[in-house]
Amino acid sequence: LCLHGWLDNSGTFDRLIPLLPPDVSFLAIDLPGHGYSSRIPDGMSYFQVDCIPLILRIMREYGWSKVSLMAHSMGAVIMFIFAALFPDKVDLLIGLDALKPLSFYPDRFPERMHKQVLKFIQADLRNQEKSEPPSYTYEEMMDRLYEGTAASVSRETCPYLLQRNIKPSRKFPGKYYFDRDNRMKYNVISGWSDDVNAELGKRITAPFLTVKAMDSPYPGSKEGFDQMVDILKKANPKYEVVYVPGSHHVHLTEPEHVVPVVVDFLRRYWQKEMDVVSKL
Repeated sequence: LCLHGWLDNSGTFDRLIPLLPPDVSFLAIDLPGHGYSSRIPDGMSYFQVDCIPLILRIMREYGWSKVSLMAHSMGAVIMFIFAALFPDKVDLLIGLDALKPLSFYPDRFPERMHKQVLKFIQADLRNQEKSEPPSYTYEEMMDRLYEGTAASVSRETCPYLLQRNIKPSRKFPGKYYFDRDNRMKYNVISGWSDDVNAELGKRITAPFLTVKAMDSPYPGSKEGFDQMVDILKKANPKYEVVYVPGSHHVHLTEPEHVVPVVVDFLRRYWQKEMDVVSKL
């Protein structure tokens, strides 16, 4: 099961999956509010932890007793939480350029939460107006995505994300608008401390690979990343981290850097589940 990053969609895996072993099946989904997936109701906010029961529902739908997860960025954070809460339901984990939830510090939390709530309310009201968002030419859309990701997504690979992220304008022929739910930009999250992340990390027992892009900034801090790597290595002998050249979206822009690492990991740890009960 493949989980994409924040404001991305399942197209993020379009260049990576075809290069992986053909005997391994992959299901890449659009998370709620992203891509072609439906939005949550008006007045509600997106929480990363809401995707934990989502994974359980997908497992139930397909009759999986366990799940293998490959995830990028925000998806890797969701994967981390799920694997800690349900270690008995996970076969293996592959995290692409993210590791753990961000930590929030007491002195910064109140002001950040205050701003996020106000911005969320504005985005929610705009959604309820049902008005069409600003529209752009396709080339302008590529520019906005390229610049919005700080060139992490190359211009050549922008179409892989745009194909599930935009719709033709009804007002301006030849132009498009972003169809994702803008409330996702302003997650109203409670946050938690480094201590909580540490306890979560200690609970993860499945084979676990982190692929860190060397040209990508560390979420939070390098110190926090390294501390979690140490926790995982002490708690889980099957945890490993590999550094590859490339940007935050290296799996999309330069999948050849990621493929050998992932293939080696899959060859060592992936096993086809034999007890799947089909619902068909």
